[in-house]
Amino acid sequence: MKLDVSRVVQGCRLGVLSQLGRNGDRSVEVPGCLLSTRCGSVPHLTHDTLRTLDSLPAATQLTLASLAEHQEVLEELKEGARKFAGLHDTVLYCSLHDPAAPCPAGYVTNKTVSVWGSGGRIELTPSRFMALQAAVKPDWYHSMADGDTRQPGTSRKRARKAVDRSLAFLDECLQLHHRSEELSKAEILGVVEGGDILEERVRSARETAKRPVAGFVLDGFQPCAMSAGVRNALLLAVTAELPDDKPRLLQGVGRPDEVLDCVRAGVDLFEGFFPYEVTERGCALSFSYDFQPDPEREVLERDGALKTEEEAGTREGDAEGRGPGSPFEMNLRDTRYREDLNPVRPGCSCYCCRTHSRAYVHHLLVTNELLAGVLLMLHNLHHYSRFFQALREALQVGRLDSLRWQVLQPCSSAPQGREEA
Repeated sequence: MKLDVSRVVQGCRLGVLSQLGRNGDRSVEVPGCLLSTRCGSVPHLTHDTLRTLDSLPAATQLTLASLAEHQEVLEELKEGARKFAGLHDTVLYCSLHDPAAPCPAGYVTNKTVSVWGSGGRIELTPSRFMALQAAVKPDWYHSMADGDTRQPGTSRKRARKAVDRSLAFLDECLQLHHRSEELSKAEILGVVEGGDILEERVRSARETAKRPVAGFVLDGFQPCAMSAGVRNALLLAVTAELPDDKPRLLQGVGRPDEVLDCVRAGVDLFEGFFPYEVTERGCALSFSYDFQPDPEREVLERDGALKTEEEAGTREGDAEGRGPGSPFEMNLRDTRYREDLNPVRPGCSCYCCRTHSRAYVHHLLVTNELLAGVLLMLHNLHHYSRFFQALREALQVGRLDSLRWQVLQPCSSAPQGREEA
């Protein structure tokens, strides 16, 4: 795995992660996101339906939480999760937990971590963890780690213990990795822990960087764990300790505004769970990422008629008709859409927006039709993937500030007949 960084703009790294996959012929553009799955399947979508989307992420995320119960089947199959789940030709990344599922605290010891499947809690020792990875046969996976520091108010002592455990787990996983024939072509990523304690975060980053890992997973930065200001300061301190030629993957962050902040702090890859969470709320992503020059706006800015971002402030709280989770989505359960015959997002080229109206999706939601999840997932995946594509293009042409300004504006429909970015 090789990371070639072509540009660094305001801390954002633009590049290509190459020599991926079993044959070393796959690549992933950064900044980018992963395709989030549950047991190898994107929620609500069949594999054939998924393939109708363009601009899909080049790497797919699997989780041991959803695969641990199938270890015996995978070992008997001997061809890994790619064959087991019927996945398309993609780079497979295997994480420990499902980022869209709750993870109970208090179940990490010096010798085990726990995951939760449909049958309850499953304890994993390093040897069982590595046996599972050998059965899954991913292209990359992250080592065992103690990420049980997401609760606000985690003490310095607990953060220090999490770092010590994670480093001990990493050392044991590395030993087993180098002895495993099944994982000979896989890459192992080290996990940076430490809660919201700066000294422990820096120590974790420094010590993990000394190990022969292919990249880094930045864990415990979920919005529930710390404020945005603390997160950004910690990320800047952590990434400053990491080598420039290895990728940094951030867990648990997905909102567009948070993504932009974290990319500025040196993050390369994100988990792709956010479209699924929006779909589960009965919402559709609807925010602008068209960073192309707007002559009228440039004149207003020059004349001082427009407020700066700091003066206007970012959007807080839900605007009228917006989703219950974030201001970047529209709540199609709202009765205002009962007779709205407009596309979900005018100008969007996804199947949902080209063929169906807000009123129809609203009807499917209130009648609990399964097709509602299918249509919303198609739209949300398309919109989210295009956002990352627009982010890379904005970095390429030096218009990151224009993109950020667009994303942080109150959500509004794109012009009819034109798709953003």
